[in-house]
Amino acid sequence: MNLQASRLDLERFRAAILQQIGLNFDDAKLGFLGEVLQRRLDKLEQPSETYLRGMERDGLNGEISALARELTVGETYFFRNIEQFRALGEMVLPERLRVSRRPGTLRLLSAGCASGEEAYTLAIVARETVADPLFEVAVRAVDLNPAALEKAARAQYAPWALRETPADIQSKWFRAEGRDLRLDESIRAAVRFELGNLASDDPALWMPASYDVVFCRNVLMYFSADQMRAVIARVARSLAPGGYLFLGHAETLRGISDRFHLCHTHGTFYYQLKGAGEAERAWTPAPVRRSGAHTPPITAPGDGWFDAIRRASERVATLVPTPSVAHQPAALPPPSWDPAPALDLLRQERFADALDHVRSGPAAGAGDPDLVLLEATLLAHSGQVAAAEEACQRLLKTDELNAGAHYVLALCGEQSGHQDRAGEHYRVAAYLDPQFAMPRLHLGLLARRAGDREAARRELAQALLLLKREDASRVLLFGGGFGRDALTALCQSALKECGGRP
Repeated sequence: MNLQASRLDLERFRAAILQQIGLNFDDAKLGFLGEVLQRRLDKLEQPSETYLRGMERDGLNGEISALARELTVGETYFFRNIEQFRALGEMVLPERLRVSRRPGTLRLLSAGCASGEEAYTLAIVARETVADPLFEVAVRAVDLNPAALEKAARAQYAPWALRETPADIQSKWFRAEGRDLRLDESIRAAVRFELGNLASDDPALWMPASYDVVFCRNVLMYFSADQMRAVIARVARSLAPGGYLFLGHAETLRGISDRFHLCHTHGTFYYQLKGAGEAERAWTPAPVRRSGAHTPPITAPGDGWFDAIRRASERVATLVPTPSVAHQPAALPPPSWDPAPALDLLRQERFADALDHVRSGPAAGAGDPDLVLLEATLLAHSGQVAAAEEACQRLLKTDELNAGAHYVLALCGEQSGHQDRAGEHYRVAAYLDPQFAMPRLHLGLLARRAGDREAARRELAQALLLLKREDASRVLLFGGGFGRDALTALCQSALKECGGRP
């Protein structure tokens, strides 16, 4: 039976998937959705109107699970993004054990667990970390796809699924069974798999303060912005005070939630839930495990990017704060305050006078994020590093995930001769805003200066791609007055010097 679906049916199908499952598909995936819809209509032998009305009303009995098999991709492996598990085992779990102070249960959630590799990895790391036998490890693993959960429950995997698993872990927790490897029973017993929909506000899943750690990796990218906020709000509710959240390496909470502190250790980013009533905290990077050669500080005058900023004069014509600078658009200053005089003063490089004008604005005292960032940038341009850093810290107290503030702090670090600190803030800025070209450019230049040609090529190549799409006003604001062409030429030259292809 072939019951064809119309374009209107397809739009209704996409909307129903978003409503019932939380998955958000753009126009590029409409052809794929059309194939899925047609297969479901043929399978159920229903006209599209009957099927779609049921989906819009309650998701149809069992249809959500069937669609999960069609729409979700569960390819994963043990210890995927191993740096996150190192941070878990060496920083996060020891901290949670210190907070507990007495034997109990360490509770972890794998949200979107697919075929179980992540959940079992959590259990292995926890068992490796928790020396006290009186401490119980309990991992809850939830997914929408019943076929994936069936595979997870078998705990039997091909060697390819362990390709990133350390050899000592393999020998300790797995045994050969034919061509496959079976997981140790004690690890299997620590994990409970269950069918669940993360887009649903399930009271049993999201009980308040019920988890020490939540892994929700590569899930948010499929949700709409509203669904992202709703899921993260549930995660925040379900975490114990001071609990931790791990996202996929390309996912951030920028613009999604201000309930978490950003953490950066072991070469990876993750989040810690803010304490009750904790409104402000100056962003301070946690100790970072580093590898490779130490990066020496800048010592030669005129060798840093900061000096190029001070020499630039054409930048000010476009030095107008834009909503994209902060992670959430700020309200514009009241019409009674005119920024034009500050721009005129900037054209003359009269930084002190421009600062006086910015600080006289009626929104300045209220801590308008755009004005604070502009103030910090002006201070940096005028060489007032300590004051620029203080302005950035003021901004980060209210907007900890502000990529622009971290970038200016990095510039200040370079001016002070602290390249390690500068590199840390550049990495944070690049993580918080993956489309931000300037941090990548600086990271490439720092790596080149340190003699790490491979890292330099990687960062500079990424910067070159991002510069093509970067907002023009932001290029000039954060590029020290240099335009896109000049920065592109600089990037190409540095990349060629490092053996890369511009």
